[in-house]
Amino acid sequence: TARRTVRTPAREVPYDDLVLATGSDAARLTIPGAERTHVYRTLEDVAVLAAEVSRLRAELGRAPRAVVVGGGLLGLEAAGGLQDLGAEAAVVNVADRLLNAQVDAGGGQALGRLIAGTGLGVHCSVRPAAVAVDPSDGAVTALELEDHEPLPADLVVVAIGVRPQDELARHAGLDTGPRGGVVIDDSCRTSAPGVWAIGEVACFDGRCVGLVAPANTMAEVCADRLHGGSATFPGFDTATKLKLAGVDVASFGDALGTTEGCLEVVYADPARGLYQKLVVSHDAATLLGGIFVGDASPYTTLRPMLGHELGAEPGAYLSASGGAAPDAELPDEATLCSCNNVSVGAVRGAVRGDGADPCHDLGALKSCTRAGTQCGSCVPLLKKTLEAELTKSGLTVSRALCEHFELSRAELFEAVRALGLVSFEEVMDRFGRGRGCDLCKPAIASVLASQHADYVLDAGRGALQDTNDRALANMQKDGTYSVVPRVPAGEITPAKLAVIAAVAEDFGLYTKITGAQRIDMFGARLEQLPDIWKRLVDAGFESGQAYGKSLRTVKSCVGSTWCRFGVQDSVSMAVDLELRYRGLRSPHKLKIGVSGCARECAEARGKDVGVIATDLGWNLYVGGNGGFQPAHAQLLAQDLDDETLVRYIDRYLMYYIRTADRLQRTARWMEDLEGGLEHVRQVVVEDSLGIAAELEEAMAQHVGNYKDEWAATLADPERLRRFRSFVNAPTAPDPSTAYVRERGQRRPATAVERAGHLGPGIELADVPEPEPVIVAGARIPVRGQEG
Repeated sequence: TARRTVRTPAREVPYDDLVLATGSDAARLTIPGAERTHVYRTLEDVAVLAAEVSRLRAELGRAPRAVVVGGGLLGLEAAGGLQDLGAEAAVVNVADRLLNAQVDAGGGQALGRLIAGTGLGVHCSVRPAAVAVDPSDGAVTALELEDHEPLPADLVVVAIGVRPQDELARHAGLDTGPRGGVVIDDSCRTSAPGVWAIGEVACFDGRCVGLVAPANTMAEVCADRLHGGSATFPGFDTATKLKLAGVDVASFGDALGTTEGCLEVVYADPARGLYQKLVVSHDAATLLGGIFVGDASPYTTLRPMLGHELGAEPGAYLSASGGAAPDAELPDEATLCSCNNVSVGAVRGAVRGDGADPCHDLGALKSCTRAGTQCGSCVPLLKKTLEAELTKSGLTVSRALCEHFELSRAELFEAVRALGLVSFEEVMDRFGRGRGCDLCKPAIASVLASQHADYVLDAGRGALQDTNDRALANMQKDGTYSVVPRVPAGEITPAKLAVIAAVAEDFGLYTKITGAQRIDMFGARLEQLPDIWKRLVDAGFESGQAYGKSLRTVKSCVGSTWCRFGVQDSVSMAVDLELRYRGLRSPHKLKIGVSGCARECAEARGKDVGVIATDLGWNLYVGGNGGFQPAHAQLLAQDLDDETLVRYIDRYLMYYIRTADRLQRTARWMEDLEGGLEHVRQVVVEDSLGIAAELEEAMAQHVGNYKDEWAATLADPERLRRFRSFVNAPTAPDPSTAYVRERGQRRPATAVERAGHLGPGIELADVPEPEPVIVAGARIPVRGQEG
């Protein structure tokens, strides 16, 4: 540092300024046998672990037992990856909960249930003591723990953080932190003149952090200072989101509530694995941090608001409370992309073209600002900011369906209707370009199905459909399909129940009563679907269309028929509505609920259309849904008679089908409509657009032209040809399928179970062998040759 040079084995290089960006290594254990452990840090580490699991599985003849030391983000992701590779994985953590640096005790309790549900073993408040090995061959046999029984293990992986690569700085005499790392100030300067440090080797406020966002921010600060600027490092942004399938966890800011006088607004349901918390200032106005477990959907919106005033009560921003977050405009100084430290103001400036060409599409905006180019979690907010800024500037916001169509779905729907187009080719020739894609093909198929009663898979329309629609069944994770016959309002006769039981028994199907009052049968192979549906159709069943973007179910309580609180016949109304709207293709799936009194046993306000009985008739609610972003339905009209109720629902559904974007649920559609609920009320109830009769006529056409898709399939041999897994052996099962028996039923085996490790109460299940198939050969002339 005195001579301002860097010496390598080959030469000596002078410097004016030197930036240390030497990063870090994975931290390791210092216990007996630690040399036999693996780490999870780099792509090379991942490749080694994958090879090791494969080797152990082959040698042991069973799923290898993998123990991951470390219950943080990397530890959980490592355990999930090992499980996906076919290992039986468990996590060991010294702290009393998983993700102890990110979530509090309440979040940890909910997280523990979610993790346990994935099949990962969890051991908290335990400390590793040694790695036990077989003295004969040196193979790992267990992880020994202090004051606890050893954990059997064939593979031990350590993911306990990072160790800064600060040896160069130490030898040069630079100040280092108590736990390693080169000490820097808020300008990223070290203790030596002209020497800077950034990234995981830099120690700020006594700690080093192995996250990309602070490293990028330090680089920005250092670059600014080298150009004579005065930028300062604000501290570590430790906002994190767990990337583990089936586990939704995120935290940001002062998540643990250490700020003096702060308040914590909490929604907790640990039994469901759901926990949401906001940390706010003492006056409940300024957002300081948050934790989300089980449903992290508010994270994207709230993270940029950190340190700013909320536009409403904090509880309104928790999705678990059932409301929609207020739509508040973010201040310019708010961080939109923390990975690349891009502010909302910078994005707005890029859209306006401040000092450069304006960016009016998402791709250009990502290129010029770098927002959304790293982890991608801010892309939805980036798109929303782009559209808002274009609107402010008086520019048209593109609602194009995809790159092949300049029209939006709603515009395309009206164009197809006005011109009477009946095929994808006609639509493409008139309004599109190219050959279409996975976005526009299913959307156009839905538009055509909404307007015409033709069989959805005929005349080339089958190739447009999503996988489920092509098979007229829901594909499951093992490649088999589920069978869901329609049971209007959940009302079913004993005779029909007996048919379902016989079909499920004969075909070895897993059965479950769904939350929508239907019976789902799982595990049917593609070639079995026609035989199954033949028996169901003969018994009077029809397709429940659980596979389509269409009406799924109408849920009902027993109403005044049986219940002493019921004030209207909710069962009859629900049956009528389900039979009226069955098969109705729409931008997204539709659900309806009918409750016979205000006690709301059918959960009607959680549906796209909710009907609740009153002493004077029916109250109609619209725009509700469950799922990823739950929303309560809102009251549209009240005390309606039967005829008026049905007429209003006809208008509402058809208006939604005509004007919504692809895959847009009714709740989001109403949010995007100018005027929202009031606009819908004016159109549906007051007929402000003068199209009520037209909407009713369109629905009447649907009702009059309805045909059951499975009955139509069974009646046509050509249509049945689709349902063959193998052309030359049409009844042969997929040899890769494997099942286990649990609680008296057969279900798909997990990766661990396929490797031979079965838990208590679980046994291998036989796959019914098909009848022997004899494929006769024949040769015929084809284009001048035998084939």
